[in-house]
Amino acid sequence: MRRFALNTLAAGLTAALLSAPALAQKKPVEVEFYYPVAVGGPITKIVDGMVADFQQAHPDIHIKPIYAGSYQDSIAKALTAFKAGTPPQLAVLLSTDMFTLIDEDAIVPIDTLAQTDADKKWLGGFYDAFMQNSRSGGHVWGIPFQRSTIVMYYNKDLFKQAGLDPEHPPATWSELVDTAKKLTRKDASGNVTQWGLEIPSGGAFAYWLFQALTTPNDAILMNEAGNQVYLDQPGAIEAAEFWHDLSAKHGVMPKGTIDWGTTPKDFLEKKAAIIWTTTGNLTNIRKNADFPFGVAMMPKKKRGGSPTGGGNFYVFKSGSAEQQQAALKFAQWATTPERAADWSIATGYVAVTPAAWQTEKMQKYVQEVPAAAVARDQLDVSVAEFSTHDNQRVTKVLNDALQSALTGAKPPRQALGDAQREAERILRPYR
Repeated sequence: MRRFALNTLAAGLTAALLSAPALAQKKPVEVEFYYPVAVGGPITKIVDGMVADFQQAHPDIHIKPIYAGSYQDSIAKALTAFKAGTPPQLAVLLSTDMFTLIDEDAIVPIDTLAQTDADKKWLGGFYDAFMQNSRSGGHVWGIPFQRSTIVMYYNKDLFKQAGLDPEHPPATWSELVDTAKKLTRKDASGNVTQWGLEIPSGGAFAYWLFQALTTPNDAILMNEAGNQVYLDQPGAIEAAEFWHDLSAKHGVMPKGTIDWGTTPKDFLEKKAAIIWTTTGNLTNIRKNADFPFGVAMMPKKKRGGSPTGGGNFYVFKSGSAEQQQAALKFAQWATTPERAADWSIATGYVAVTPAAWQTEKMQKYVQEVPAAAVARDQLDVSVAEFSTHDNQRVTKVLNDALQSALTGAKPPRQALGDAQREAERILRPYR
């Protein structure tokens, strides 16, 4: 009996020793994760903490964040690495980059990786407004993560000083003009010391703010297939003329272009009483404003609404099957209700699923910060962000046209007509 026990013990030790090298060689699955850092706030620390929490719960997966710069930098670096044969396995890139990534054959449809019933339930759990920039050709290509809409921030103290009701921000275009006029102040020499309104128009996001005018004017700028644009339709021209007139005619906004990055700074420094920017700036403004402020939806012309915006998770095709599944697991983990709620509270971005808003922490947050619910509620009337095939070229055409219109280089009708012809030329091969 004793000999049997010793033999059994010896056999067990031998098996353990033989299997030890195999266990030691079992390395975690490595996933390189490109992330755009130029999105406002102390994002890198938040992402680092999120990755650390994930790896503690999933020691078999190692996520390596690579902070790739702005969204534009990130897509350029991701595609350069892809063509060089060294791409990331996972990236957060603009939802509008979807067609470009598909055309480059760089990404894998998420729905081909997410096969179980639980996976399919997860895919069906996102707000449809965010999925409009995530689907194409019957497939889901991107997973909403740091998503947003444009909202209107306004300084309640400056409203009171101007004799305006701080609980009633402008809800229509005509109210916006009237309110902004009362909020614009000049010194004895006639120089403006406080602008009533700033809508950023410089840089890469002019087209996005333009959609905050075209959507309320019931004008859609592109088709779902991403191969046709409608830049010169009457509703779009009227929206561009209104934007131009805010400075040139009504004098409530600086002339020319307004930089995207300085707009929140002008608001915090009380140089602008109302600004339009992403809801992703909410946490930044909450932490730094030394005055009470409000957040409101886009003013209406014919309807309400804003474009959605922000970034999606994309899984790259060149990763191994193991890496793709590991990337999927991280995306699923990051978008669970609890995690989506944490991300929204930490950054100001919109929690991407209704389930996240039902969590106890999110409900408590909305009670403390009612402004956080404004962008969520606006999703009911929001539209897809402007996105086409060869997206960077087409978007640059539109941005250049808008800056021509806003600076007075061209009348809005001519600027958008020229842009329509050039965009049609670029998109002809995709039709």
